[in-house]
Amino acid sequence: MTVTAAMVKELREKSGAGMMDCKTALSENAGDMEAAIDWLRAKGISKADKKSGRTAAEGLIGAASGGTEAIVVEVNSETDFVARNDAFQAIVRNVANVGLPTDGSLEAVAGATYPGSSKTVAETITEAVGTIGENMALRRTAKLTVGDGVVATYIHNQISDGLGKMGVLVALESTGDKAALLAFGRQVAMHVAATNPLALTSGEVDQATADREKAIFVEQARESGKPEAIIEKMVEGRMRKFYEEVVLLSQAFVINPDLTVEKALKEAEKDFGAPATIAGFVRFALGEGVERETSDFAAEVAAYAGKK
Repeated sequence: MTVTAAMVKELREKSGAGMMDCKTALSENAGDMEAAIDWLRAKGISKADKKSGRTAAEGLIGAASGGTEAIVVEVNSETDFVARNDAFQAIVRNVANVGLPTDGSLEAVAGATYPGSSKTVAETITEAVGTIGENMALRRTAKLTVGDGVVATYIHNQISDGLGKMGVLVALESTGDKAALLAFGRQVAMHVAATNPLALTSGEVDQATADREKAIFVEQARESGKPEAIIEKMVEGRMRKFYEEVVLLSQAFVINPDLTVEKALKEAEKDFGAPATIAGFVRFALGEGVERETSDFAAEVAAYAGKK
């Protein structure tokens, strides 16, 4: 496959590697962008992953809670200007509130009756597009529920009650003191906002993700020229470190780095007055994974000038 300048430019933006390294990586991997990124990482040239280079959509994250349940929603807009609009903020807040009694699925929230009207959430957002003058969409939703315990919420850099650019839910199962559970749950939610764990436990880490990391570690270890037996131990150690970094319960707790989150939970049981478990978490960062079309303004001007 022919490696184009555009492909090299894209890989440079995603990886931060040099032009020639990017060209070599693409040539070695038949133009496969993800494989080229992994190749650069294995060579120690780049630590970027497939999430690099992605731009955020605008809008807001909204959250609503009700003791043993909580929901987080993302409503996108085209510009941050609209996200600061009171009318848009009211829509996001109402969507979260009306979505709380549902099962939390995108379909259920979109089909829920919008407060103060006979229209659904989806119909209300469509109508608001004409009023506000900008495209908007309910992108995703998530809900956590516990039988006994609490679901704590945290909005990072909150711009208004329950609204911001990042929202986190943390579910704690326990018969213990609810105020103490909520306080600790909020701390864990702040931790999740800061560290972005991939899973609650090592067993829940996506196998494809783990396999991809292991393949990179194997390649890096082989670059050392050590025997296979030593390479195997090196990879085992690096995988153990990988899980410590991406698994919530194994991460060093940001509130007290001397403890893992799991050990901090055990310590907190003294305040709860009962055993407790973290049943789940959700982290929504505005626009993550959304790719926005970009343009080269200078190239556009040059092209326009060439037509004159």
